[in-house]
Amino acid sequence: MDGPAFAEMLKPKYKRVVLKLSGEGFGHRGKSGISIDETLRVARQAQRVLQSGVQLAIVVGAGNILRGAQFSAGGEVIREATAHYMGMLATVLNGLALQDALESLRCETRLQTAIRMETVAEPYIRRRCTRHLEKGRIVILAGGTGNPFVTTDTAAALRARELEADILLKATRVDGVYSEDPELNPHAVRYEKLTYAQVVRDNLRVMDVAAISLCREAKLPILVFNFKQEGNIERAIAGHKIGTIISETA
Repeated sequence: MDGPAFAEMLKPKYKRVVLKLSGEGFGHRGKSGISIDETLRVARQAQRVLQSGVQLAIVVGAGNILRGAQFSAGGEVIREATAHYMGMLATVLNGLALQDALESLRCETRLQTAIRMETVAEPYIRRRCTRHLEKGRIVILAGGTGNPFVTTDTAAALRARELEADILLKATRVDGVYSEDPELNPHAVRYEKLTYAQVVRDNLRVMDVAAISLCREAKLPILVFNFKQEGNIERAIAGHKIGTIISETA
């Protein structure tokens, strides 16, 4: 399907969106580092989202480069807080790669970080970020919250609330939330809808409890979906029935 029919099919349902993009979005599965092809793949979808009139902010992770938790066992050498700061700095590498990929597609962008480093990025300031979105720029948010012991999921939930987003999209490599890890149990059940309470009660490890609580307080819906399938970011923003939606009522 193409032309006007395809454009109508992907008509946005949401005006302002925060997309949480894990480090997996920047590389090939099972490999570390940044893949230009994979980064461009995400950038092309973001470009089409921007062209549809949606205000898009992207919170980036860095699992493809470094996870702070991987150093926790060596606490005598690298303190846990230091490891978390290392992970936050790694998100800036992904943010810079995504920024250049988007700008190669002629998208106007801003990279903002919670840790000040004015040589490469703006400091995150809520009002400035909102203004960039209103001007049609994609804002890439790196550095987590700037604090150790806080996940990028919580950072994404926090930014979504600050920016008054209509929905928080969590992009993963699986097509929603399952009763168990589908990569370990092929009989795991995929949920189409969940409540915040169910996620916490059943200990469904889709986001940490702090992130879920932030969204619950604001009744901010969360959509968990597989972004590796081409066009799924656009489908998610168009309100198509993909992935798992988490809200106040199932």
